[in-house]
Amino acid sequence: MKNILIFLFLTFTLGIFSQIENPLQWSTSVEKVSDTEYILVSKATIEEGWHLYAQEVPEDGPIPTTFSFDTKKENFSLIGKTIEEEGHTVDDPVFQMKIKFFENSAIFKQRVKITSDINAINGVVEFMVCDDTKCLAPTEVDLVFTLENETKVSVVSDTLKGIKNEGDRGLLTLFLLSFLGGLAALLTPCVFPMIPMTVSFFTKQSKTKAAGIRNAIFYGVSIIIIYVVIGLAVSAIFGPDALNALSTNVWFNIIFFLILVLFAASFLGAFELVLPSSWGTKVDSKADRGGVAGIFFMALALAIVSFSCTGPLVGSALVAAATTGERIAPIVSMLGFSTAIALPFALFAAFPGWLNSLPKSGGWLNTVKVVLGFLELALAFKFLSNADLVLQAHLLEREVFIAIWIAIFGTLTLYLFGKIQLPHDSPLKYISVGRLTLGLVTLTFTIYMIPGLWGAPLNIISAFPPPQHYSESPYGVGYSKVGNGGSIGSLEIPDGAHIMAPHNILAFNDYDKGLSYAKKVGKPIMLDFTGHACVNCRKMEQNVWVKPKVLKLLKDEVVLISLYVDDKRKLKTENILDSKLHPGKKLKYIGQKWSEMQTLKYKTNTQPFYVLMDHNEKNLIIPVAYTPDVDTYFNWLQKGISNFK
Repeated sequence: MKNILIFLFLTFTLGIFSQIENPLQWSTSVEKVSDTEYILVSKATIEEGWHLYAQEVPEDGPIPTTFSFDTKKENFSLIGKTIEEEGHTVDDPVFQMKIKFFENSAIFKQRVKITSDINAINGVVEFMVCDDTKCLAPTEVDLVFTLENETKVSVVSDTLKGIKNEGDRGLLTLFLLSFLGGLAALLTPCVFPMIPMTVSFFTKQSKTKAAGIRNAIFYGVSIIIIYVVIGLAVSAIFGPDALNALSTNVWFNIIFFLILVLFAASFLGAFELVLPSSWGTKVDSKADRGGVAGIFFMALALAIVSFSCTGPLVGSALVAAATTGERIAPIVSMLGFSTAIALPFALFAAFPGWLNSLPKSGGWLNTVKVVLGFLELALAFKFLSNADLVLQAHLLEREVFIAIWIAIFGTLTLYLFGKIQLPHDSPLKYISVGRLTLGLVTLTFTIYMIPGLWGAPLNIISAFPPPQHYSESPYGVGYSKVGNGGSIGSLEIPDGAHIMAPHNILAFNDYDKGLSYAKKVGKPIMLDFTGHACVNCRKMEQNVWVKPKVLKLLKDEVVLISLYVDDKRKLKTENILDSKLHPGKKLKYIGQKWSEMQTLKYKTNTQPFYVLMDHNEKNLIIPVAYTPDVDTYFNWLQKGISNFK
């Protein structure tokens, strides 16, 4: 019965492979906002059972949907980001991350401003679609938006109607993180002592309790207004295009690195960042006027006096906001930050008895400030790492980054345990329970990072260090890729091959070199059409290939050639080919070459796709795609190898 099922499965998959799948169609339209502004609408119609990924996916996730527009002619400019629908967000078990995708249909909108008379705007969308068993290779489609056939829209805000910006979630996260930053600022020596002093002032100077509460609330609102104005200024100065470019711009990342190092040094006690004293004097004199204006200037005085503590945190929050690319992000960030600072003043004014529960000011406030300094320093190296990755300079590879973080958090641990003292620390007679607990947390975190020096994935901080392939030892410590008969550990590695982690399978990514090696050693070839972002490819590798009986065949009985259809490395000029599938176009990338090869030779464009063939490039057995059943896959491998022998 089992053999019959296997036969039926292979017959079914062969029927699938006999046709090229194209489950997604694109259409375009234009909405006119004004004489110079338009909304470019791209609609994807998706077949039942397939899904399209969103524009933003986590690092090391699947291929996102990406729109690009030809703005080099300078006859139009983009306004903001491409807007997409809400879609569905799932917790993917393979990538172990939340990923957003669309089913049935998806609409994307890009607002533009034209600067000269044009009839059409050209664009390109790159995307990837998957169903429950396979993924298609990344595909590029040309888009043409004809401005003469536009639909008029009444007001700009209507263009977003019915569509929820994915950025809303990012802005909410930014608000919450900035709110936490504001809470941290409350626990610094510049702000915390001001809470009881300010609240007592309002309760004593006000004729009634209600008046005191009202004045304290206005004081808190004034704080929010002051910081939000700062956010407005940042948005106005940079604008959406500049903000959008910050996250990948080398010089901005380097500048952010230097700014955060400066902030960290200030928190650690090297110096104090202060505004001119004349500012505080002038503001204090106006605060004595009383009334609503006096309360506002009291709030402004707090912002100026506490700048040495809040300045670095405000700067960090604005840096984080700027790199989101959202014009409104700095405003949202300052709203969250200032709300956290303003909230205690209003609450304690309403409930003065709560003041008795506040801990007394003391050396612990400086400890909070120092801890924040260490965190600022650690964060700074993330921006330096971004610049290094963009430049591909390999100066701050994964091992170096992790070593720096180990040094930073290891030193923080010693500080919390009282082994190190900094300039503004009070004499430490004993370690409090809170400080000991935090020290144990940082010690645990430091120890956790150490295996990362030898290739451990470090999933807890995976978003911060460079990816594993961007390292001194991408094949593991003690191993190095050496071509032309070199060695990797105790294994001889032929030219063009590498050891595939974590399976330790000898694999090729070059078809010709893999075929040549197979002829040399007298083994059959297994072609693995795969993708860096192929979900089911990872499922096969993690759940099927790791089984001992399958792994033994892959390591000892075949020569594995993995061809990545989404490989974005450019072909050498002399290797650029004319596309046979799309006459008039060139195959410029390695992945395009393998994708077209799979489509033309095997009449399918889905991954994963496995082919067992002999040295004459003839199939030894019917190819298979995603085969999650271990026994079925093993029997397929064994049968093909047997046919070769």
